[in-house]
Amino acid sequence: MNTTERAAPAPDPDQPFIRVEGVSKKFGAFTAVDTVSLEIRKGEIFALLGGSGCGKTTLLRMLAGFEAPSAGKIFIDGQDMTDVPPYRRPVHMMFQSYALFPHMTVEKNVGYGLKHEDMTSAERAARVAEMLELLQLTPQAKRKPHQISGGQRQRVALARALARKPKLLLLDEPLAALDKKLREKTQFELTNIQHQTGVTFVVVTHDQEEAMTLASRMAVMDKGQIMQVGVPTDVYEYPESRFVADFIGSINFFSGVVTAKNGDAVQLDVAETGGTLTASSPLDAQIGERLTLALRPEKIRISRDQPEGGNAVPGMVEDLGYFGKDSLYRIKLASGHVLSVSSVNARRAGESARVAQWDDRVWLSFDPGAIILLRGEA
Repeated sequence: MNTTERAAPAPDPDQPFIRVEGVSKKFGAFTAVDTVSLEIRKGEIFALLGGSGCGKTTLLRMLAGFEAPSAGKIFIDGQDMTDVPPYRRPVHMMFQSYALFPHMTVEKNVGYGLKHEDMTSAERAARVAEMLELLQLTPQAKRKPHQISGGQRQRVALARALARKPKLLLLDEPLAALDKKLREKTQFELTNIQHQTGVTFVVVTHDQEEAMTLASRMAVMDKGQIMQVGVPTDVYEYPESRFVADFIGSINFFSGVVTAKNGDAVQLDVAETGGTLTASSPLDAQIGERLTLALRPEKIRISRDQPEGGNAVPGMVEDLGYFGKDSLYRIKLASGHVLSVSSVNARRAGESARVAQWDDRVWLSFDPGAIILLRGEA
């Protein structure tokens, strides 16, 4: 794919393309989606992220018109779509299974949705050729689905969806059937295709890395509710709740009591580390308040020598794992609390490249700004 082309116009932040207003969906006594309000901009890739049963797919199906809300309204491009049937919405949904016709060639699969469009045969053929070229499927045009790879089948389904030029494309776990390397490659291809076409994408996924790679913005869902909406870097670096902090990536938690505050600098007495830690946080913490401290493993430095000043905690290497590009250390503190620490393997030298080995005494250090302060106890 040509990753240098960015033809789509920049999204207008003042004009939501999709507006979900207080939408709920109940199945008997079970509430799958609970009073969700959400705005999605035109021309962006928006990810709905959450674990199984959180309501993300139900919300996607309501956008598509396959489920009717029990309460609330859904607007697409300024039009109330709450009671509009799926076939009258400017929407296409791409399913996880791809749903290709096994007896049809690639080009016939791509053109299937154009049969009832008001187009001449020449126009249909030109549109199919355009989609095949865009998705790099021209060499596979005469093959059938079983004669091409999983990644190519995924692109056929995407080409078929884009052929009808929908205003909104809904993707339900679009990369789940692909292996890890192909999934990573396809993530960037999807992003580039979206930029070239300008179609608004809404992607449902349970994969945090996939959401953060694909999405311009994302919503984290739990128990039918939206817990946080933001760009991936903000959701990862500035989670608004313990749930979001814990769900996105790996993280360590402590409990601490605020002992002093000077502007954004907050000092806390932390029993697990056996002393005082300093955090830099805009949270309006009060003296004596008990807070949760959250710390990402990659924000922690590990060394054999005691660092000078700052947040420094001694411990012992209880366990470690080697993952090639980095190593994960589990450090046991004097209190018995265990911290996860990630360290990049910058040298190519086997065990000697590691900072420490099992049972080594080490020091952990981290900047005040690396600590995330959250209300509530750990």
